[in-house]
Amino acid sequence: MSEPLLEISNLVVRYGGRRGGKTVIEDVSLALKAGETVSLVGESGSGKTTIGRAILGLAPVTEGTISFRGQEISNISRARRRQVARDIQVIFQDPYSSLNPSMTVESILVEPLRAAGVTQGRTRVRELLDAVGLPSDAGSRYPREFSGGQRQRIAIARALALDPSVIVCDEPTSALDVTTQARVLALLDELQKETGVAYLFISHDLGVVHAISDRIAVLQGGRIVEIGDAHQVATKPQHPYTRRLQMSAPIADPPRQRARRDERLRLFGPALTSDAADSSAASA
Repeated sequence: MSEPLLEISNLVVRYGGRRGGKTVIEDVSLALKAGETVSLVGESGSGKTTIGRAILGLAPVTEGTISFRGQEISNISRARRRQVARDIQVIFQDPYSSLNPSMTVESILVEPLRAAGVTQGRTRVRELLDAVGLPSDAGSRYPREFSGGQRQRIAIARALALDPSVIVCDEPTSALDVTTQARVLALLDELQKETGVAYLFISHDLGVVHAISDRIAVLQGGRIVEIGDAHQVATKPQHPYTRRLQMSAPIADPPRQRARRDERLRLFGPALTSDAADSSAASA
């Protein structure tokens, strides 16, 4: 059995000091292998994004460890973090706010290459644009000139620029329409097969992650309440909270949606209906 590429052990993230404050993540352990997709799923406030931020060094690790290739990377120095950043990249939820509007696409893609000392930046930019399905003239244009799906492709290209081993995908499709979501997910899957990159995919939607994940971990209140094979967790969940997430997922077919609503009421009572509405509003 291969060793984990990224390993989280007994992670605790607490804001406001070790003895007080608010605990956001409580005793979370998770491993990610090369070329694997592990998804973190939970409603707004469950802690899934905080785990991603802790991996990236954007949230403090109060207790526990985060290791990459067997070396601890939690709470490391800025210089060491810059080295790790070559191997661990991120795709954010909103591609427009994560891309500098005053820079051309080429400048956006060249920036991490230049910082890493890559001299053939323009050649690499052309390769990246081709890899994500954007036209060759995209490099001379600005983010505002592209659709939401195209902007997310630019963000994916930037994340791939330095050939990372791990990409944290923080709700990368939730701001997109359903058709564009499917295209972006297909692109991520294709790129993973070509490069062997591993994804930690963060989402509130079990339906979205089911198609692309090898394993799914479900978070509730900062704890993992269920983890396992993606198909098993998405279609035959064991924990009541996971079943609630499954039952609250939207269905396009009205008769099936009514049947789902009736089944929700039978299993969980009227409370789930309001919980699901709150969760959908928070994710919108």
